[in-house]
Amino acid sequence: MITGNAPTEPAAPARGCTHPAGCHTGELPVHASATVGARFWLLVEHSGPWAARLEECRLPEEIHILIKRATTLGIRPQLIRRPGHRKPVNGGIHVMVADSAAAEPWMAEGVIAGPDDLDLDSVVAGVVPESCILVKEPVFLVCTHAKRNACCARIGLPLARSLAEILPDRVWETSHVGGDRYAANLVCLPHGLYYGSMSQAAALAAADAYRSGEVILDRFRGRAGIPEPLQAAEHFVRIHTGELSVGGVAVESSRSDGAVTEAFVRGNGARFRVVVEPMTLKTPCGMACAETITTYRLVTLDRLTPVLHATSALI
Repeated sequence: MITGNAPTEPAAPARGCTHPAGCHTGELPVHASATVGARFWLLVEHSGPWAARLEECRLPEEIHILIKRATTLGIRPQLIRRPGHRKPVNGGIHVMVADSAAAEPWMAEGVIAGPDDLDLDSVVAGVVPESCILVKEPVFLVCTHAKRNACCARIGLPLARSLAEILPDRVWETSHVGGDRYAANLVCLPHGLYYGSMSQAAALAAADAYRSGEVILDRFRGRAGIPEPLQAAEHFVRIHTGELSVGGVAVESSRSDGAVTEAFVRGNGARFRVVVEPMTLKTPCGMACAETITTYRLVTLDRLTPVLHATSALI
């Protein structure tokens, strides 16, 4: 049994931070902070400008209809654009859809004439819409939503551009992904993996790892679409086992008793009972930012299924 705080990768807080030091530099943990309500995705290419909220943006009516339909169905809408490009999109609406909740997450894209050409109900049902084709390569989103938070643009823009120089067809600037205090934010699709407080070098390392089917625990916020305590449980099992494959750790079941969450997690050929609870930490940024953040600490971690040794396997 393991008790107490497990080592965690650091990250930065603070919405709207203007403090010159201590923010977005990796001084506070980022684990268990991926956006919970993002199991399905709709990405719509639009060069901008982007208002603080999508419903306030000056968009073609067809895109507003798509965003409203997606929101109603529980699909997370995102506006995207190529790094450094602000040219309007011609010849239809370029869209991408993704299912991060599937046993085998997938992503598809297409160019549609209007909202009626994209069957969003099929996305929720786990089926690729007829107007789209599957995308084999991963997609990387970097939040650069300046009207939502200045730090996202100040830190995110140069990161998106540098990453796009190496992966020119796979990287997009995007609107708010959740967690401004963790700028620069990187999202890896179709699995919905979130990273925060990213430097250019860290973003490239995370992208390379994801293309190889792995995660990097440094600055890893978690998997979107699952509750934050369960993200924490997966995080601590990864730390304990060293399991880095994207699908190598997953929660099988869980229950909560007040603020404490007990989860049963599989990982690295074993099952674990993990108990986590929330904790509050002060930010280093002073009055310019949120004064505290809530994260999760490890209470206990028990291995339930022993790993067979090579000698016993021969018996």
